Amino acid sequence: MNLYLVKTPIILQRLFRSYSWRFRTLKKEIYLTFDDGPTPEITNWVLSELEKHNAKATFFCIGKNIQQYPQIFNNIIAGNHSVGNHTHNHKNGFQTDLKSYVEDVLEAQLAFNQQKKEDNSSILFRPPYGKIKRKQARKLQNLGYKIVMWDVLSADFDNAISKEKCLNNVLKNTEKGSIIVFHDSVKASEKLHHALPKVLEYFSKKGYIFKAINS
Repeated sequence: MNLYLVKTPIILQRLFRSYSWRFRTLKKEIYLTFDDGPTPEITNWVLSELEKHNAKATFFCIGKNIQQYPQIFNNIIAGNHSVGNHTHNHKNGFQTDLKSYVEDVLEAQLAFNQQKKEDNSSILFRPPYGKIKRKQARKLQNLGYKIVMWDVLSADFDNAISKEKCLNNVLKNTEKGSIIVFHDSVKASEKLHHALPKVLEYFSKKGYIFKAINS
């Protein structure tokens, strides 16, 4: 039994309305996001696939991965994609106290700021596993972070589903303005390699453009 929702219910989006779940638009625009990178080979492959379709995306990066693979992180920036904070050590907010959680986010921010040359540091944030307590969220929002969730989950991380199911999760549930979650991680790589090119081709043929989320 899956312990996650592929399509985020409207009631949940309304209950946590201070988070970004999707964008209201009549235009054929969708927002691809990638969590857990940067990762050797996988992230650069994603960047290459995006470039084939002139697609922009948002990468929610783990701080320790940025420190370990700064050149890959810089490749994301060079491609004019957006980047967001995904904590330093992939912290589960439900299992972490407020002080430790915020400190981990700020540690990741230092890794971002050491690599980004712009004056304005990233303020996009996505909690790992989508799990964050209200007090944690309020504290981060008071610090200027924009919390970005999603309305479509590919479930590329789930070893119990097929790569075809992963693809269909996206194709069947994406709408105008949807925020879609993939993972540029080793665990998700098999399903990602199958689904991402097909998602890009499918929606490109339907006239959609792929946009990055602005901070």
